Amino acid sequence: MKIIRATKEHLSLIVPLFDSYRAFYKQASDEKKAKSFLEKRLDRDESILFLALVEGKPAGFIQLFTSFSSVSLESIYILNDLYVNPLFRKNGIGKALLEKAKEQCSTMNFKGLALETASNNPAQHLYERLGWEKDVECFHYFWTSTNIE
Repeated sequence: MKIIRATKEHLSLIVPLFDSYRAFYKQASDEKKAKSFLEKRLDRDESILFLALVEGKPAGFIQLFTSFSSVSLESIYILNDLYVNPLFRKNGIGKALLEKAKEQCSTMNFKGLALETASNNPAQHLYERLGWEKDVECFHYFWTSTNIE
């Protein structure tokens, strides 16, 4: 397995994975929009994408977005997306991608990584094995704008 930092040249490899990731979260498949979304993030330097390759085949990816902690006055990464193709699961790819995200965070001297996941996502066990702590004291809220396309 090889993990690389993805660029626009890797979009043809990542887009099918990203589309499958979105489908996992019950979103309609739309590779054209998925490509556009990722392309914008990379063009604007708004996210970092790492791609896992197994024998040259795309096996999984992780996407990080920069954010900030006003309380600690430090930068953080939000781990918004982690996906491993079902054909490659149970081979340590998710773990390797999470470790790569931790390495990136340390390299940048960021405070840490934050993520949100579904309460029934089996990946929780992996996060906890790798030292992530579940926040049981806070609630997360979300407001949806009615002005979106």
